[in-house]
Amino acid sequence: MTTHKSISCLIIDDEPSSQHVLQHFIAQTPVLDLKSTCSNAEEAFKYLQLNEKIDLLFLDINMPKQSGLNFYKSLKNPPQVIFTTAYPQYAVDGFEVNAVDYLLKPIAYERFLTAINKVLHSHDPKVHDREFIVLKENKALYKVHFEDIQYIEAFGDYVKVHTRQKTIITHSTFSKFIENLPHYFLRTHKSFSINLKKLNHLSGNQITIDDHKIPIGQTYKQSVLKALNL
Repeated sequence: MTTHKSISCLIIDDEPSSQHVLQHFIAQTPVLDLKSTCSNAEEAFKYLQLNEKIDLLFLDINMPKQSGLNFYKSLKNPPQVIFTTAYPQYAVDGFEVNAVDYLLKPIAYERFLTAINKVLHSHDPKVHDREFIVLKENKALYKVHFEDIQYIEAFGDYVKVHTRQKTIITHSTFSKFIENLPHYFLRTHKSFSINLKKLNHLSGNQITIDDHKIPIGQTYKQSVLKALNL
């Protein structure tokens, strides 16, 4: 029988009735260890700053002052998240930030357990790293496999994700976006990160991927040469 290390979790919800339901479900689930319950994003931010690392958030999307989604996007190294809300239209937004799951209120315990099993599955060392990312462009969602990405380009408050088939422009800071890329991506410039598997040619301060020329910034040149064993 496989045993799992306990998963530390935090409830963030402004409704006492929803807090009580989640507290009850967590108490019934031995693998979960509830550390605290917060009523808004401000309380949660203070808790995360002052306490030990949390593995999982149960996060309500529709809260006063700051939505759960915006709060989650603001975290530098966010824990895994299960969104909880009474509004099904927010499911797409939860998908956008790669939430583990999305629970629609009122929540049934069986459905709650399904979400927890997804968390346990993601912690299993036998499970490979996530192979794709979901990108939102305007009102459309695109599932893009990391291996299909040629390079990433900063574009103001957006990033351009270049594949051979198309370029997707999605809302994100460049630095936050590249934090979630697999190990075979390499930053070559303050505004560019490349998929090393797609590199065709390096000459001077420039990398070629198909017909695209990607610059190598002076700050990044040594790390690029080291990554290529040059």
